[in-house]
Amino acid sequence: MPKAPRSPRRRALLLTSLLLPAAALLLHREAAEAARAVPPPAIDEHNAASSEVAVLAGGCFWGVQGVFQHVDGVINAVSGYTGGSKDDAHYMTVSTGTTGHAESVRITFDPRRISYGRILQVFFAVAHDPTELNYQGPDEGSQYRSAIFPLDSDQEQVARGYIAQLDAAHVFHAPIVTRIEPGRTFYPAETYHQDFLERNPDNPYIVAWDLPKIRELKATFPDLYRPNPVLVASAAKPTQ
Repeated sequence: MPKAPRSPRRRALLLTSLLLPAAALLLHREAAEAARAVPPPAIDEHNAASSEVAVLAGGCFWGVQGVFQHVDGVINAVSGYTGGSKDDAHYMTVSTGTTGHAESVRITFDPRRISYGRILQVFFAVAHDPTELNYQGPDEGSQYRSAIFPLDSDQEQVARGYIAQLDAAHVFHAPIVTRIEPGRTFYPAETYHQDFLERNPDNPYIVAWDLPKIRELKATFPDLYRPNPVLVASAAKPTQ
């Protein structure tokens, strides 16, 4: 299995995480696991189709993908890039922070089992911190921005209404900075980024920043959590 090439900043962060004492890593995990009481959206979709797609960005896509792979009703979750051009949709280019792309995840789900609004509830409560502008945890740059890429007017209405609802209720300690960016194209990331959390559970970055999100998902949304994730590799296999 080829190793994922890292940006200079991510390589430095991984080296730093290797040198952090166990107590510091524990503090990172405990901070990441601080539960947020995020209510469901007051306005939601009612979609009777068998599948729907949501595209979300909330920092490094490893963790966001990993969270939604453990959400019941999700059919597939693919890491990728959204916001820029097809020519620039490559990891090392996106890592420069100059392409307009955000590391993002395309979530295909069954709206009869989980609604778009509930997908957003998990996104805001567990997958990332929507008050961090152009960074998430240790990762900085516009490629790590918080963003929702609605695919139609209904999704946009739900997203805008939900952000307004959460801000009005002062759910977070600071205003939500999540951007709503309709009309953007999603481009899948390189194969080595797919299912990264599940394939690399001992990676120091995953241990410090992403595994706590899986535990928080299980604790906060026990009705949505599933222990066996739906993986890109499995979804890509032809049906026998």
